[in-house]
Amino acid sequence: MKLPAHHRDDSLRFLLYLEWILLGIVALSEILPRSPFSQLPRSPLLNLIGLGVFVLMGLKLPSRPTAKVFYTVVEMGLLLFLTTFGGIRLFTLLYVVLIVRNCLVFEGYYRSVVATIAVGLCISLQAQRFRSLELFRIPIFVDRGGFLLLSFIVMFGLIVIFLQALVNAALSERRSREQLAIANTRLRQYALRIEDQATLQERNRIARDIHDSLGHSLTAYNLHLEAALRLLQSDPEEAKALLVEAKQIGSTALQEVRQSVSALRSDPLQGRSLEAAIATLIEEFRRSTGITPNCQLLLHKPLSGDIQSTVYRIVQEALTNICKYAAATAVDVTIQTIVDRLQVSVQDNGQGFDPNQTTTGFGLQGMQERTAAIAGQFELIAAPQQGCQIRATFPLQPPS
Repeated sequence: MKLPAHHRDDSLRFLLYLEWILLGIVALSEILPRSPFSQLPRSPLLNLIGLGVFVLMGLKLPSRPTAKVFYTVVEMGLLLFLTTFGGIRLFTLLYVVLIVRNCLVFEGYYRSVVATIAVGLCISLQAQRFRSLELFRIPIFVDRGGFLLLSFIVMFGLIVIFLQALVNAALSERRSREQLAIANTRLRQYALRIEDQATLQERNRIARDIHDSLGHSLTAYNLHLEAALRLLQSDPEEAKALLVEAKQIGSTALQEVRQSVSALRSDPLQGRSLEAAIATLIEEFRRSTGITPNCQLLLHKPLSGDIQSTVYRIVQEALTNICKYAAATAVDVTIQTIVDRLQVSVQDNGQGFDPNQTTTGFGLQGMQERTAAIAGQFELIAAPQQGCQIRATFPLQPPS
């Protein structure tokens, strides 16, 4: 028997080995010399030829409905012919092979119907063979013949039920694996699409930030330089003041460029620990705003690379938003492990905003997507003139 492509799996190879063993036993019984206890006429050559045809039929199982029915009818007819006219020994093993093949060919109701027909034929042929034996014509064995037939029926039925249950379990496991593989493939494709969308949104956000902030800074820088050049001869003090302001604008623009480049890096930590990377963000924020955030890092358990990168990006984005929009005077950054979870909190006392009107921003949306990507929970608490708090919670162990 050659398993179909959708059934070819290690969990079903035992069916192939079982068929080879059973067919080998039947072929060996036909080669052995006639037993003194064998009383039925038989044709070993015809049986071996028919057995070869039966083996060839198992090399490729049909897939179309009409072909399945024709295939099964031909198999049953062949076994009936070998049993009736060839007197083949151990024909019950051939019916076991037929039933196993039937489990792979048919499904559901049709599988049970074909198995029932095969069992009925096998029992009828066995009963006919019992009646033809001279041994059961002796009075002492007459009553025992019925008991032996009943024992055969019970044993053969149990074997068939066991085989069907075994094959059903193997096929169910195989289907579950296929469905799981399909689900994993779809999940990977979905993750790639989400990653592409997140990357595109991040690039759009950075492009918008460069246009809005860096472009404005460079324009103001250029205007200050032009004004300073015009006043250099007539009013040197004013020109000097303009140059000082231009220097400050240039420093701010340079800081914005550094932030944009940092946001574009694939590895934001660059081999540093999370503590060192967060400390760098805090120092950059202090230089830009003059505010020193209150930072607490209470990490009692190791963090995966994905969680560290996500935490860094969330803190970076939160501090960037505070620097641009919050007009805050105090900022608290807390990163701590609580039992089996990691909690990140960034809070300011700035002017706040209405979350119902601002949640579509690229910054907040990016933080939400990063949190959801590693099975975390994102929470935004804000109100006009009441500051803002961003809180994200992540499981330390990946979901099973």
